Amino acid sequence: MSNPDIKLAKFAGFCYGVKRAVETAIKLKKENPDKNIYILGELIHNTDVINELEKMGIKTIYEVPSKGNGICIIRSHGATPEIFEKIKNAGLELVDLTCPDVKKVQQRAVELARNDYFVVIVGKPNHPEVMAIKANAELYSDKVVVATTIEELAPYEAEIKSHKKVGVVVQTTQMVSSLNLIVNFLNTVAKEVLIYNTICQSTAMRQKEAKELAKESDVMIVVGSRKSANTSHLAEILKDYTKTIHIENDTELDINSLEGADSIGITAGASTPQSIIDKVIEKIKGGNNYDSN
Repeated sequence: MSNPDIKLAKFAGFCYGVKRAVETAIKLKKENPDKNIYILGELIHNTDVINELEKMGIKTIYEVPSKGNGICIIRSHGATPEIFEKIKNAGLELVDLTCPDVKKVQQRAVELARNDYFVVIVGKPNHPEVMAIKANAELYSDKVVVATTIEELAPYEAEIKSHKKVGVVVQTTQMVSSLNLIVNFLNTVAKEVLIYNTICQSTAMRQKEAKELAKESDVMIVVGSRKSANTSHLAEILKDYTKTIHIENDTELDINSLEGADSIGITAGASTPQSIIDKVIEKIKGGNNYDSN
C-alpha cells in the first residue's frame, strides 16, 4: 500500500450530548461511591464505553425495578413519561441526561399535538429517541405517526387530508433527504404543513463536512456502532460520493480494502470515543510515516 494522505474530519466522535452524558455519569459515581448508579439502556452506542462504565460500578439496566435504591440515569435519547414515573415510584433518584436537542424535539411535538396538528415524526419507530418523542406527543393527541419514507406515510394519506393541519418534527440524527421527501409528499396532500427541522446542529455539521471530505477522498472510513443511527446515516450518505467502509473499531478494518487509495478520509459517529478513532488511524499508518492532518 502506498503512503496515502489521511484526513480526519473535525466533527468526528463525541457530540455535546454524549460527552455530557458520559462525563456526568462518571461524576455522579465519584460523588456517590456508595450509591447504586444505574443507566436505563446503553448510555451510548459503544460497547467499550459501556464496559468502562461497568468497571467503575455504573450499571446498565434494561428495565426499571419495582423497588430499588440509588440513582437512575435517563440517557441522552430521552425516555417516555411512563418511564419517568416508574423510576420515581421505584424509589430511585432520577437524573435526566436527555440531550437538550432531543428535549427540544419533544417540546415541539407536544406543542403541535396541543394545537391540534396531525403530528408526523420523521424517524425510526423503534429508536428510543423517537419512542420518547411519540409518547410525549401522545399525551395530548392520538394523531401521531412515525415515518422515514413516503410508503410508511401513505396509509395515513386520507386522514392527513381530512385533518388539514400537519406538523413535522425530525429525529435529531436523521438525514435531511428523508425530511425533504416526507415534506414534499405532505405538501401535496395537506392544506397546511408546519415544519420544525429538528436535526441537531452536530449531526448536520458532521454530515456536511463528511460529504465534502468524501468528494476529495478515494476511500471514506466511518467509525462507530451499527446500532448508532447517526453513524449508519453517515455511511449511507457517503456511499453516494466515494467508496465507503463502515467499521465499529480497528479490528474490523481490512487493510487490503484500502489498496490503491491515495487519499483516505475518516469520520466517526457521535458515540465513538477518540481512542477508537486513534486506533483506526494507527492501523492505517501501520508504523509508516504517512501524512496525516
